[in-house]
Amino acid sequence: MSGFSLKDLETIVAERGSSGADDSWTARLFTKGIDKAAQKMGEEAVETVIAAVKGERDAVISESADLLYHWLVVLALSGVSLDEVLAELEARTNRSGVAEKAARNSG
Repeated sequence: MSGFSLKDLETIVAERGSSGADDSWTARLFTKGIDKAAQKMGEEAVETVIAAVKGERDAVISESADLLYHWLVVLALSGVSLDEVLAELEARTNRSGVAEKAARNSG
């Protein structure tokens, strides 16, 4: 098991995003802004789904890594931390998925 975490990746994304380095894809995404980052995240989500439906295990792993990376870029550009998302997920574990969905739909 790797010692690498999403928190580690979040830190790397923040550092590279603000670096302004010409050779950094992350810095380029930060410069292009939320529209481009969100577009890339969407593309990776679709590619992950396609790989899963096709039963292509290695592609699911690879595309999931791309998706998580682009998701963290979108979070950073949105001013949302990974901790905030994890806190939301933790709060949801205190009730059933059915109750949680019903609460979101009623509001």
